[in-house]
Amino acid sequence: MTSNPRRRPTGASLAANATATATATALALAFATAAPALAADAPAQPYGVQSGDVTPDSAVIWGRADREARMIVDWATGADFADATRVVGPAVLEDSDLTGKLILTGLPAGTDIHYRVMFQDLADQTVEGEAVAGSFKTAPADLSPVRFVWSGDTAGQGWGINPAWGGMKIYETMRQADPDFFLHSGDYIYADGPLKAEVPLADGSTWENLVIPEKEKVAETLDEFRGNYRYTLMDENVRAFHAEVPVFAQWDDHETTNNWYPQEVLTADDRYAVKSAALLSARAKQAFAEYTPSRIDPTDERIYRKVSFGPHLDVFFIDMRTYRGPNTANLQETMSEATVFLGAEQVAWLKRALPASAATWKVIAADMPIGLVVRDGDHFENLANADDGAPKGRELEMADLLRFIKAADVENVVWLTADVHYTAAHYYDPEKAAFQDFDGFWEFVSGPLNAGTFGPNDKDATFGITVDFEKAPEGGKANLPPSDGLQFFGQVDIAADGTMTVQLKDLTGATLHTVELTPAPVR
Repeated sequence: MTSNPRRRPTGASLAANATATATATALALAFATAAPALAADAPAQPYGVQSGDVTPDSAVIWGRADREARMIVDWATGADFADATRVVGPAVLEDSDLTGKLILTGLPAGTDIHYRVMFQDLADQTVEGEAVAGSFKTAPADLSPVRFVWSGDTAGQGWGINPAWGGMKIYETMRQADPDFFLHSGDYIYADGPLKAEVPLADGSTWENLVIPEKEKVAETLDEFRGNYRYTLMDENVRAFHAEVPVFAQWDDHETTNNWYPQEVLTADDRYAVKSAALLSARAKQAFAEYTPSRIDPTDERIYRKVSFGPHLDVFFIDMRTYRGPNTANLQETMSEATVFLGAEQVAWLKRALPASAATWKVIAADMPIGLVVRDGDHFENLANADDGAPKGRELEMADLLRFIKAADVENVVWLTADVHYTAAHYYDPEKAAFQDFDGFWEFVSGPLNAGTFGPNDKDATFGITVDFEKAPEGGKANLPPSDGLQFFGQVDIAADGTMTVQLKDLTGATLHTVELTPAPVR
C-alpha cells in the first residue's frame, strides 16, 4: 500500500504508552498520571478509527471498542506526538454499540493533525488498549487549494467484501488521490441487501463474499442495522481510507430500505416482519449517527447541515429522504403535502443559508440527481416524473428553490450526487428547459463503491438537463459486478484563485472526463 504523498505517514497503530506532553483537562491529567499499562486482554479496536466533519479548528473523531470502555484521544501536529494534547472522551457502552465520538476543538487551521485513539477498560482502569492512529488536515483559513472526492452506494446488489479479489479496492484508489476529505453521497450501506457467500459471474467464475449474520437478511432490528456498518468496516481498504481521509456523511434510502418514504407500510415485502418504514428508519438513523464520524447525534431529527471548508467552499448536505411525501405518479399541478420532497423547513434553511454564504463555491450535496428518472414501480422515487413539460409534483418544490437562487443572486452553485450507479456530468440549461426561471448550473454524478453498476437513466427535460458525459454499462446490461471495473468516484480541486476542476474517475483512478469551472464574482 503506497504512502500518502501529501501528509506525513502515521502507521497503522502506535503503543499507548508514548507519553503525552500536554493534557486537555484535569481529568485527562488524572488519566495520564495513572499511566495505564497495556495488557494482553486490553480493549481492542477491530474496526479502526475515523475522522469527519472537519472545519478550520475542529474535527470529529470516531472509534469503537470491543467492550465497555472509555475513549481517549491524543492529537498532535507532528507524527512523533511530541506536542501531544490528550482529550478524554465518553464511556462507550452497550447502548451505543460500543461506539464513541469526540469533537476535537482548538485545532490550528490548514494543518496536518495526527491523532491516536485508545480505550481504557472501565472494569479495570489500569488496563488501556493499544492505540490506533489516524491523520487528517484541518480546513484552511486562507485561500489555499482544496481537494476532495465524492461517491456513494457501498456494497449493494449482492456485491460485498471479496477478499480474494482484494476487497473494496475503490477505497484504496480514492485514498491514493490524497483528498482533504470524502463526501459520501448516501446509500452508505445496503440494509435491504442480504449477501450470499457465492455469486456466479458471467465468465463462469464465482464472486466470493465475506458474510456475517447481520448481512444474511434484511435489517430490521437496531443491531442488524449496526451490523451493516460493522460489515463495511471489516474491509482493510475501508479502514486504511478512514485512517487518512475525513468523511462527510449523508444518507439516502438503502440505509433503511429501497425507495422508502416516511408514511410507507411494507405490506408487499414478505422479507420484513417490521412493516413500518417510520420505525425502520428511526432505527436506521440511530445506527447511521453512531457509525459515521459526523456531528449528528442519535437523538437528532436533522441530518441536513452545512460544513465550511475554508473561504472557497461551503458544502450544504441536504436530506431528500426524511421529509418527503409518498411516491406517486408525481404529476400534481399545485404544491401540496403530496408534492413535498425536501420539506418546507429544509427549503427555508437553504434559502437563508445559501445567500448568507461568503464562500466562493456553494456545493449542494444531494442524495439523488435532479433530472434523472428513477422509478418506483408505476410511481416515481425522484423529483423527475418523465414529463418534459412544466414542473409538476415534486418538481414544483425544486422550481421554487431554483427560482429563489436566481432571484437572490447566489453565484457558483454546483450539485454533487450519486444514487444511480454510474457516472455523469450534467448541465441544466434554462434555454433548453420547460421551466426557465433559473440560472444554469452543473450537476456531477458518481458511484457506485463496490456495488452493482446500472444505467444510464432516462432524462427529464423540465429543467433542461444536458448530458456532457456519462459512463454506464453498454447494451442495457445491469447489476454488473465490481470486478467488471465500472466503479466510479469524482474528484474536485479548487485552486487558490477559485477555479474548480471536476474529474470523473474509475476504479483504477483513470480520469474519464474533466470540467473546469471559473467562478463568477461573489456578489
